Amino acid sequence: MKKGLILIISFLYAFLLPLNAAAQDNNKNDNSLDFVDAKSAVLMNLKTGDVLYAENETEHLSPASVTKIMTILLICEALDSGKIKLEDKVTASDEAVSMGGSQIWLEKGETMTVDELLKAVIIASANDACTALAEYVGGSTTQFVSMMNERAAELGCENTNFENCNGLDDTVKNHYSCALDLALISREVMKHSLVEKYTTVWLDSLRGGKTELNNTNKLVNTYNGITGLKTGTTSNAGFCISATAKRDNMELVSVVLGSETSDKRFDTAAQLLDWGFANYKTVKAEPDESKIINVKVKGGDVKTVKPIISGDTEITVNKKDESFSYNYNIHKQVEAPISKGDSLGHIDIIGESGLLKSIEVVSPIDISKTSLQHILKTLIINI
Repeated sequence: MKKGLILIISFLYAFLLPLNAAAQDNNKNDNSLDFVDAKSAVLMNLKTGDVLYAENETEHLSPASVTKIMTILLICEALDSGKIKLEDKVTASDEAVSMGGSQIWLEKGETMTVDELLKAVIIASANDACTALAEYVGGSTTQFVSMMNERAAELGCENTNFENCNGLDDTVKNHYSCALDLALISREVMKHSLVEKYTTVWLDSLRGGKTELNNTNKLVNTYNGITGLKTGTTSNAGFCISATAKRDNMELVSVVLGSETSDKRFDTAAQLLDWGFANYKTVKAEPDESKIINVKVKGGDVKTVKPIISGDTEITVNKKDESFSYNYNIHKQVEAPISKGDSLGHIDIIGESGLLKSIEVVSPIDISKTSLQHILKTLIINI
């Protein structure tokens, strides 16, 4: 009897437990790509914002110098608004010259133009140049960091908090971001053509050739279609990168955080970009305008309104999706008042793999609530 029981138990251990272990392995993320060698990664279409691949995309991690993409964005926006100019002279402060890590060895009181400092930040990841620009735009690095966090919130970054402008993380306590948020910031940064002017430069110099600038992103020399953007490395963060590239009318950003080596960082980013370009394409959706019906406006000084499509209709589709269909979800009636841009429904774009995107339709005009004066005026006109 005992021998029989032992045989049964042995059978269970030999056959059933391995099956259970296999089942547990199958519960892992089946969508993971084998070549992703990092703590976190995201691949996003820069034009549409569609996420093509994500792994641990919202995990709070140190972004190291990839932090600087937010600094670069704020500098570009300050230039666009006229707050600063490329030819403005910036004087290096005590705080700027005290920065460690990558730098151009600014001396206290030394002046450089915004253009020269921005070039040093983008190409060589210079922490001293980054700090000098932050002080110039924000008045102080503390105020500039507040601006960084405010802008991150505006962009929908829900898992980001900056404590400095450069990503040095040896003394910070709560400086973090995630691959998804950094992709969102990268998307906004690359809307500025000035950035690509420098992100694609391999070698440059300052101080009349005395200071050499060597791009920290080696993909600039090796990857077909590379347009940027920014690397980052610290002992806490590991090896990180936000890499952008353009091929065949599609622009992608690959964010990789926490790789163990520099080569793994670049290899993962490049393979993610290759995978995206090989499997996806950007197309323009063309909904049937005749199916975007008029919406009744209850209690409005306008009785009906014709919705218009909001935003861009370009979408990212798998190259296997030969065709797609549209579901029109338009409100039959809304109640006044309505503001221009208020949602009046949405159009779902359906591919072979399921829902690809929802496009919002909105009111093209402001519609006020009907007043007594308007009613009397209408009655007089109709008498």
